[in-house]
Amino acid sequence: MVYETVILVPARNEEVGVFTSLESLARQSRRPDLIVVVVNNSTDRTEDYALQFAEDESTPPTVVLNIPDNPHKKAGALNYGLNWLRETVGGRLNGRVGHILVMDADTELHSRFIERARNVILSDPEIGGVSAACLGRTDLWRNPWQRFLLGMQIIEYGRAANSRFRKDVHTMSGAGSFYRAEALQGLIDWRGEVFWEDHRNLVEDYETTLALKESGWKVTANQLCVAYTDLMPTLRELIQQRERWSRGTVDALRRRGWTKFTWHSIITMILGLFGFAYIFIWGARQLVYATQYSLSTHPLLWALLAFWIIYPALRVRPLGWKAMLVEALLVPELVYTVVRAYWLVSSILKSFVTRVSAWK
Repeated sequence: MVYETVILVPARNEEVGVFTSLESLARQSRRPDLIVVVVNNSTDRTEDYALQFAEDESTPPTVVLNIPDNPHKKAGALNYGLNWLRETVGGRLNGRVGHILVMDADTELHSRFIERARNVILSDPEIGGVSAACLGRTDLWRNPWQRFLLGMQIIEYGRAANSRFRKDVHTMSGAGSFYRAEALQGLIDWRGEVFWEDHRNLVEDYETTLALKESGWKVTANQLCVAYTDLMPTLRELIQQRERWSRGTVDALRRRGWTKFTWHSIITMILGLFGFAYIFIWGARQLVYATQYSLSTHPLLWALLAFWIIYPALRVRPLGWKAMLVEALLVPELVYTVVRAYWLVSSILKSFVTRVSAWK
């Protein structure tokens, strides 16, 4: 074994956050044996900051690679780093590298992330990857609307981190995923690359998750393996990000069709559409009806109202009383639901009627 744990960090124009991300790796309770930063298509000082970190003798061994012209974006940067690692250890990852952690350059890991992820992956030889539980980190708001957007994203991330379906994780998080090197080598042997290099691949983490499942590996998530990631401060950036995620997911599901690895995601998406229809059609009708008559004559509506106050609040209990209060008020979550419905419906429509546009 040459390296027990290797960190792979693709970075494009991340001069603001790359140093903080790398510092979180230096503070790990179980330090990595090697950090590989792949700077790609950058026009800022990302490489300079990464080199500054690498030159510090107190930090883990760090290599900075630079590919100024990378047509395959993040997937190309990740494959480039993996190919460099394979050549360094003799051609294959099996028996030479134990685990590979892939993380974004705008992400900060909990100080015990590697220790905990390693314990999870060693608990079952069939587990090929452990996904992070992502939590939002930001104080960068300039007005009440931005504060609302960021707060709702924090609640959204926190709720998802505590309710993910552990036995069949929808996707390994691009912000932080801890892989068994043997599983990644298996993908290379099977299809020549780990991350699919194609302009139609908008969600390289989800496509790779499906490939791992199809090749026989289990993937899981752990709420104690925390990755703190940046949030979108404006509505335009938020919709662009989520449309890419949702559109990429729909595209991947359409390519593969109904299988034992996609049925859960397909059903979840369909139920989401029915849920939006229920809220906007039936709920709106009942609201109009209640304003014309009296709620006191309709105890069922009172019961439903009580349920939609209590249930959402309890779901975010780990986030504290402020998050519970926001959810209990209903209106903030309803406004954010309108935004979610927009990007989901628009993503599905675009997947069927438009070509995939390039993303950076």
